[in-house]
Amino acid sequence: MNKRALRVLEYHKIIDKLQQKAESSLGKDMVSKLEPSSEFEIVQSMQEETNEAMNILLKRGNPPLGGIRDISNELRRAKIGAVLSPRGLLNTADLLRVSRRLKSFIKNDKADKKSSYYIIENYIEELNEYKSIEDSIFNSIISEEEISDNASSTLRSIRRKIETKKQSVRSKLSSIINSTQNKKYLQESLVTMRNDRFVVPVKQEYRVQFPGLIHDQSSSGATLFIEPMAIVNMNNELNQLRLEEEEEIKRILSELSAMIAEVVDEISTNVKLLGKIDFIFAKGKLALDMDAIKPKLNNEGYVSIKKARHPLIDKKAVVPIDIYVGKEFTSLVITGPNTGGKTVTLKTMGLLTLMAQAGLHIPSASGSIINIFKEVFADIGDEQSIEQSLSTFSAHMTNIIDILNSVRDNSLVLFDELGAGTDPTEGAALAISILEYLNKNKIRTVATTHYSELKLYALSNDNVENAAVEFDVETLSPTYKLLIGIAGKSNAFEISKKLGLQEFIIKEAKKHISNESIQFEDILTDIEKDRTITEKNREESEALKKEVEILREELLDKKDKIEKIKRDAQRKAKVEARKILSQAKEDADNIIKGIKDLSVQIEKEKSKRLQESKEKLKIKIDKIDTELTDEVLNVPNYKPPKNLSVGDTVRIVNLNQVGTVISLPDENGNLTVQVGIMKVNVNISNLQITQDEENEQIQKSTRKFIAKKTSYAKTEIDLRGKTVEEAILDVDKYLDDAYISNLNLVTIIHGKGTGVLRQGVRQLLKKHKHVKSYRQGEFSEGGTGVTVVELK
Repeated sequence: MNKRALRVLEYHKIIDKLQQKAESSLGKDMVSKLEPSSEFEIVQSMQEETNEAMNILLKRGNPPLGGIRDISNELRRAKIGAVLSPRGLLNTADLLRVSRRLKSFIKNDKADKKSSYYIIENYIEELNEYKSIEDSIFNSIISEEEISDNASSTLRSIRRKIETKKQSVRSKLSSIINSTQNKKYLQESLVTMRNDRFVVPVKQEYRVQFPGLIHDQSSSGATLFIEPMAIVNMNNELNQLRLEEEEEIKRILSELSAMIAEVVDEISTNVKLLGKIDFIFAKGKLALDMDAIKPKLNNEGYVSIKKARHPLIDKKAVVPIDIYVGKEFTSLVITGPNTGGKTVTLKTMGLLTLMAQAGLHIPSASGSIINIFKEVFADIGDEQSIEQSLSTFSAHMTNIIDILNSVRDNSLVLFDELGAGTDPTEGAALAISILEYLNKNKIRTVATTHYSELKLYALSNDNVENAAVEFDVETLSPTYKLLIGIAGKSNAFEISKKLGLQEFIIKEAKKHISNESIQFEDILTDIEKDRTITEKNREESEALKKEVEILREELLDKKDKIEKIKRDAQRKAKVEARKILSQAKEDADNIIKGIKDLSVQIEKEKSKRLQESKEKLKIKIDKIDTELTDEVLNVPNYKPPKNLSVGDTVRIVNLNQVGTVISLPDENGNLTVQVGIMKVNVNISNLQITQDEENEQIQKSTRKFIAKKTSYAKTEIDLRGKTVEEAILDVDKYLDDAYISNLNLVTIIHGKGTGVLRQGVRQLLKKHKHVKSYRQGEFSEGGTGVTVVELK
């Protein structure tokens, strides 16, 4: 793109604004290299990038871009096996964290099925995640100057030893400086450091009396900083530990650097992608800041910018303009008074075109159309060169010649005050000739001028159109509105008259202007008056149209309300009818259900009585069968025991088990017998007094059972990893077994954790029948992670 056009249209100021929106040096570097493209597909892709970024910012807010670093140097060093500094490692971890957070950010957005950020999603999905490396670095390095104790167990151990040794040295030095004998030798009773060794300040005159190594002296020489001989070895040991600490830190940094070296190419890819992503979101932020839109693009030479605002003028003060060229006409001639906004119009069109071709959204109304030009040329402002001794006209003409020599198909050319700076007649002729050349070659051209000849040229030639910047003669101020299709006038006489210039001078001045010029200016005045009247009528028509539209909307609204009331009435009637029908159906269903329920009750009663008859019959048959069996077999093997006492040994006949009576029979003959560890409810008719041999056998079985329990009993139970409910069931069973096994002390391991498991176990122990007391474990037993229980 033409460098001079970029300069005079102040494209670099837009780049400065864009750089301020980038978060990282990587993004800012990409912004600094951004230039407009003349390739349609490239511009289209860049515009879509900006649009996606703006939509994400509107919907989700700012993405997590903080922490992007240019770590190219660190990656190069890691690749050749060098050890990275803590700062380099932290910068790398920051970059990996940004990559991971961005992937999470876009994943959350992809959950929305309506999201369609294909370009940005593809960039983010290509990012590589290495959370293990990221965590290792952040766990090991606290800051650029400090390595964490958590970096390794060896480092933690060394630092503990250093602290212990420091305490020993301080303790020894404290005894030295607090000694009554040594106090007279010391300048002050304090301990300081010299060359990483502990020293004390000794008066110069007592150097011989105080044995030790001199490390420094005061500026006056009155004080010597001496390392007492008593701590020389301790200081040596302390320095040795510091050397070990440094070696371990080097090993840790080397290990972390090696981890990065293994994936250095993938991280390098992240660096490039994150710079690109930061650059894209900077474009989106600038678009939001400018209230900009994505323009429609074409390569047919058509430009139509609606409500265009110059991006370097305060958006609250700038007056939007509509400007178009390229379809009905290829050249636009803008006329009007000075300070009317002609140059701003040129710059607005040129700068917005450059911005669009650089992939930036433009501050205008929706529906604006931008053509992708091969080149943009501009001759704007005072380009006089003092060094080359060129006049204003010469400088402009030199530039125009360069433009005419370089212009090609599908170019945009912008001229400010074309032909100015020389004789008006010759200047106008040159301007017409230049415009004619560009018009014949169908080059899109916009030019500002004061020459009436150019107005006439535009009126009498196809593909050329007049435009004017509006000026309010009453207030002597421009409105900055652009009126395409109307030739402007300088209004010099009207302005002079308003400012108080005598009428006779104005009349005399008009004599020096040709009748044709006066007539032409009068025609322009009449056109302007007609336009003003037409504009006023149009505004009144628009107002009436809006009023009619409002009345129409109100009428439609009332019609809709009437229709709604009608529909509501019909709906209510239908609902009421449905309710009546539904109630009738419900009543019928209830009657049928009542009949069914009555039928079911009759069937149930019938079944119940039939079952009762069957039961009675079965009882009679069983009784007869028992009586017949007893009479036929005549084997009354036992009789129910009489005068039973608690503690008697009996046999439960139907179970063939021996047990001990633990309760006397009730009025129905039912009692409880202890069989081993079980309690059995039986009737006295099912019992038989046992022989002594059987008693002995039962005792042996019981002893064997208890011995077995004792052999398996453990002095501790581990509940870690279990829920409170599981733990309580396990502890309850374990305490029963421990009690049977005659254990006095047992340990319950529940761990420290949140304390919920410990609390649940101790609630059980408070009310357990076998527990005599319990306490928290000593430090050697496990501390708060265990509870020691004493059994009854």
